[in-house]
Amino acid sequence: MLIEKRFLKYVSFDTQSDESSTTSPSTEKQFDLADFLSEEMQILGVDEVERTDQGIVYGKIYSNSDEPMKAIGFIAHMDTSPDASGHDIHPRIIRSYPGGRIILNEEKKMYLDSETNPELKGLVGDDLITTDGTTLLGADDKAGVAIIMSMVEYICQNRDFKHGDICIAFTPDEEVGRGTENFDVKKFGADYAYTVDGGRIDEFSFENFNAYKADVTITGKSYHPGDSKGKMVNALTLGRQFDTMLGDNKRPEATEHKEGFYHLHHMEGDVSTTKMTYILRDHDMDNMHDMIHTMQLAASYLNQVNHGHYIDIDFTLQYKNMIEVINKTPDIVYKVKQAMINIGLEPIASPIRGGTDGANLSFMGLPCPNLGTGGYNYHGPYEFCSINSMKKGVKLLLELIKEA
Repeated sequence: MLIEKRFLKYVSFDTQSDESSTTSPSTEKQFDLADFLSEEMQILGVDEVERTDQGIVYGKIYSNSDEPMKAIGFIAHMDTSPDASGHDIHPRIIRSYPGGRIILNEEKKMYLDSETNPELKGLVGDDLITTDGTTLLGADDKAGVAIIMSMVEYICQNRDFKHGDICIAFTPDEEVGRGTENFDVKKFGADYAYTVDGGRIDEFSFENFNAYKADVTITGKSYHPGDSKGKMVNALTLGRQFDTMLGDNKRPEATEHKEGFYHLHHMEGDVSTTKMTYILRDHDMDNMHDMIHTMQLAASYLNQVNHGHYIDIDFTLQYKNMIEVINKTPDIVYKVKQAMINIGLEPIASPIRGGTDGANLSFMGLPCPNLGTGGYNYHGPYEFCSINSMKKGVKLLLELIKEA
């Protein structure tokens, strides 16, 4: 099957995850793609195919090599971000992109151009897939799923291609930070693995943000506004003041590279009670601890000047920087560099301003750097991907299998 056809089929499934849910997976609809992939792998001849009750799909292709080879794994996630609709996607294909502006939605005056998306300059001549400006596309991470499944199809149809054990997994709920909570590393069976969940196809990552979530609860005092002097404590006002104290230079829109940030992701409430959800990110854990301390100091100060205890913060560790683990297995990074060179790419090591399932998996005993997919502008209607890059992604996985 052509990789573009496979990708377009996968994005037709609405697999948006839900950060407020406590079920596994967080949404029932993720099972639809999980079941489809399970059936597809069985038809291709993959061994040990299983879809778990938690929505994880496992599969294995047994070694056909006479020489001992390490078991290599590849992982992608099936869910799409809650940040934008993943329902009723209408992808558009631009053949042999000539350069210049790409109209996504004329009515909404939405377009892509090389000024705001400089990566387009390097994709002239590629076949691109975009949205119609009303939903996200789902390249994050169905491009990764399509790359892995196209690799699986090649291996299953070319039995003379020598390889060790190849371990495959597709996870739900990565976008809400729960992609690995039910992952069975022992069952998976790989000595090391790669998540296929990045951007540019010539980029790879073996370091990522440390990540915390901060749930801020503000309990105020509500009185009639006409008779509230000296009595009212407005939870909304305290929330605004709290956020201001964190500064404007530590927000996502003001940071780049390895600079960390506070991101106010959600806020709701009234005078009596206001809840705010932040995500905290930094590549350096010492910096992260300083950020946590800054939030605690801001809460303490506002409690003090308002003569009461109004602000509580609950911090939750989401994932850590995988470099701590990957530095102990440098050969799997070298293999990526060499494989890219072998297929004509110039490898670029790029720290992730985010995280992948591979971060948690690395700390679970499965070293797991991240590879690109050829997708860009994730989590929104400006998302697009390159079919040519996805094809190169398949070649890269096959080359890594040779190096195992």
